[in-house]
Amino acid sequence: MTSERVTVSLPPELLADAREAVEAGQAASLSAFVANALHTQLSRTQGLSELRRVLGGRPEQRALDAVRRDLGLPAGPASA
Repeated sequence: MTSERVTVSLPPELLADAREAVEAGQAASLSAFVANALHTQLSRTQGLSELRRVLGGRPEQRALDAVRRDLGLPAGPASA
Protein backbone atom coordinates (compact mmCIF):
# COMPACT_ATOMS: atom_id res chain seq x y z
CA MET A 1 0.00 0.00 0.00
CA THR A 2 1.35 3.42 -0.87
CA SER A 3 1.25 6.26 1.61
CA GLU A 4 0.74 9.97 1.34
CA ARG A 5 2.29 12.40 3.78
CA VAL A 6 -0.18 14.66 5.61
CA THR A 7 0.07 17.10 8.47
CA VAL A 8 -2.36 16.91 11.39
CA SER A 9 -2.60 18.68 14.73
CA LEU A 10 -3.22 16.54 17.81
CA PRO A 11 -3.67 17.31 21.49
CA PRO A 12 -0.30 16.73 23.21
CA GLU A 13 -1.65 14.07 25.58
CA LEU A 14 -3.20 12.10 22.70
CA LEU A 15 0.08 12.21 20.80
CA ALA A 16 1.99 11.12 23.91
CA ASP A 17 -0.37 8.15 24.37
CA ALA A 18 0.06 7.14 20.72
CA ARG A 19 3.85 7.35 20.99
CA GLU A 20 3.76 5.24 24.16
CA ALA A 21 1.69 2.63 22.31
CA VAL A 22 4.30 2.52 19.54
CA GLU A 23 7.12 2.21 22.08
CA ALA A 24 5.20 -0.66 23.70
CA GLY A 25 5.14 -2.46 20.35
CA GLN A 26 1.46 -1.96 19.55
CA ALA A 27 2.42 -0.57 16.12
CA ALA A 28 5.54 -0.43 14.00
CA SER A 29 5.49 3.38 13.83
CA LEU A 30 3.41 6.41 14.70
CA SER A 31 2.20 6.49 11.10
CA ALA A 32 1.10 2.85 11.33
CA PHE A 33 -0.66 3.54 14.63
CA VAL A 34 -2.56 6.52 13.19
CA ALA A 35 -3.41 4.61 9.99
CA ASN A 36 -4.82 1.74 12.07
CA ALA A 37 -6.84 4.16 14.22
CA LEU A 38 -8.31 5.80 11.10
CA HIS A 39 -9.10 2.40 9.60
CA THR A 40 -10.84 1.32 12.81
CA GLN A 41 -12.93 4.51 12.96
CA LEU A 42 -13.87 4.30 9.28
CA SER A 43 -14.89 0.64 9.67
CA ARG A 44 -17.05 1.56 12.67
CA THR A 45 -18.66 4.45 10.80
CA GLN A 46 -19.36 2.28 7.76
CA GLY A 47 -20.79 -0.48 9.96
CA LEU A 48 -23.12 1.93 11.73
CA SER A 49 -24.21 3.37 8.37
CA GLU A 50 -25.03 -0.15 7.18
CA LEU A 51 -27.01 -0.84 10.37
CA ARG A 52 -28.99 2.36 9.83
CA ARG A 53 -29.70 1.33 6.26
CA VAL A 54 -30.80 -2.20 7.20
CA LEU A 55 -32.81 -1.14 10.25
CA GLY A 56 -34.30 1.93 8.63
CA GLY A 57 -32.71 4.24 11.19
CA ARG A 58 -30.28 4.39 14.08
CA PRO A 59 -30.41 1.41 16.44
CA GLU A 60 -31.96 2.18 19.83
CA GLN A 61 -29.44 3.22 22.46
CA ARG A 62 -30.38 0.28 24.69
CA ALA A 63 -29.56 -2.13 21.84
CA LEU A 64 -26.19 -0.46 21.28
CA ASP A 65 -25.51 -0.55 25.03
CA ALA A 66 -26.36 -4.26 25.17
CA VAL A 67 -23.94 -5.04 22.35
CA ARG A 68 -21.20 -2.98 24.01
CA ARG A 69 -21.84 -4.77 27.30
CA ASP A 70 -21.74 -8.19 25.59
CA LEU A 71 -18.45 -7.30 23.92
CA GLY A 72 -16.96 -5.95 27.14
CA LEU A 73 -16.74 -2.41 25.77
CA PRO A 74 -17.36 0.78 27.74
CA ALA A 75 -20.75 2.44 27.51
CA GLY A 76 -21.26 4.77 24.58
CA PRO A 77 -21.30 8.57 24.89
CA ALA A 78 -25.09 8.84 24.87
CA SER A 79 -25.42 6.49 27.83
CA ALA A 80 -22.41 7.63 29.84
